[in-house]
Amino acid sequence: MKTEKKPMWHETWNGYIALLKQKVLPALGCTEPVSTALAAAYAAELLGKTPEILEIYVSGNLLKNGMGVGIPGTGEVGLPIAAALGALGGDSQQGLQVLSSVNEVLLASAKQMVLDGKVTISVKETDSVLYSEVIAYSGDDKARVIIKDDHTQVTLKQLNDKIVFSEQNGASGFGSTTSNNPVLSIADIYQFATTADLDKLQFINQSAELNKALSDDGLNKEYGLQVGRTMQKNITKGWLSDDLAISAMMRSSAASDARMDGAMLPAMSNSGSGNQGIAATMPVVAVAEKINATEEQLTRALILSHLSSIHIKSHLNSLSALCAATTAGTGSSAAIAWLLGGKLPEVENAIFNMFGDVSGIFCDGAKTGCSLKVSTSASSAVKAALMAIDGIRVTCNEGIIEQCIEKSIDNIGLIASNAMQETDKMIIEIMNSK
Repeated sequence: MKTEKKPMWHETWNGYIALLKQKVLPALGCTEPVSTALAAAYAAELLGKTPEILEIYVSGNLLKNGMGVGIPGTGEVGLPIAAALGALGGDSQQGLQVLSSVNEVLLASAKQMVLDGKVTISVKETDSVLYSEVIAYSGDDKARVIIKDDHTQVTLKQLNDKIVFSEQNGASGFGSTTSNNPVLSIADIYQFATTADLDKLQFINQSAELNKALSDDGLNKEYGLQVGRTMQKNITKGWLSDDLAISAMMRSSAASDARMDGAMLPAMSNSGSGNQGIAATMPVVAVAEKINATEEQLTRALILSHLSSIHIKSHLNSLSALCAATTAGTGSSAAIAWLLGGKLPEVENAIFNMFGDVSGIFCDGAKTGCSLKVSTSASSAVKAALMAIDGIRVTCNEGIIEQCIEKSIDNIGLIASNAMQETDKMIIEIMNSK
């Protein structure tokens, strides 16, 4: 009698699932101003009454990503309005969707608070590239909250002179990070994504649902630079063909257009960034739709993309001068190579090709122009995958590329986290002097 073969599952894969659920989360709005809004919401809740004044200190990198980006549902940009909204009506329990309760009454109060000069933003010298400190005042009382190193990781709560919570006392709760993350490699990620029990992977499909809705919104409305809508219009004119690369660019950039201009729809983020989540999702979705992939193929491809993106991004600082849409797009390229029939060698070759192509794109803050970089990464993801399928890869004789894929990922991390620090400082200096 033939026994039914049980689905493959390794104990270490439970750690992969936990990591994905920790790093792939819904986020409403750009995650840097949202992180400040979250700190403000915590401070207001700790204060126990409506704040009258907000004093905010952020890292240079957080300021860079909060200066010019649209805040959902407001028609406004920047950290002050985000912080005011978080303090006056944000729900800290919603994490990266803290601003989901924005309404006209709340918005009017927040705008008045900013207009009255009751919200101040200052740069703090800190070793943490991601840092938000909010001090909320009401009468003689004040509450202080610090979020650092991760967009939702609270490390200090202080009411007047009493420390209510500090990171030494334990995990901060919602979205806190852990040092027990599993050790990853592209080979292990590939095996997990392509052979693990499908029922345990279904949760990743929410990334396609959320980011597709955002993409559809971006194609239907005039958000930001309208990169996706421009491509859609020129397909209709016959000036562009609706092929794999254009479709990936159009669907990805449309989602970024909407998100960066303040659409009231959440993105599924990756590693704390909505644009990374879009770049790891929408090129895969676009290609899957074009080739009529099965639901199982799409699910496994999304797992491969998101977890590869997390693995590569883990070698970088949480915020850096390297545009992380490129690292997330690299995850997409690996998944596209698999969707097109590739195996592990082709998946790795796609990653090599991406590193040889878009690894030098720098980040000059969150803004509507990010949709251009997302579209570039999406186009490169398809190109790199097609080359990989034909057995073509950037060789170890060229630039920063090694023969080993993991050493190449290490090199990307070294450049982004070490060599590009001076680039980052100059970008922030230029932005602050405008």
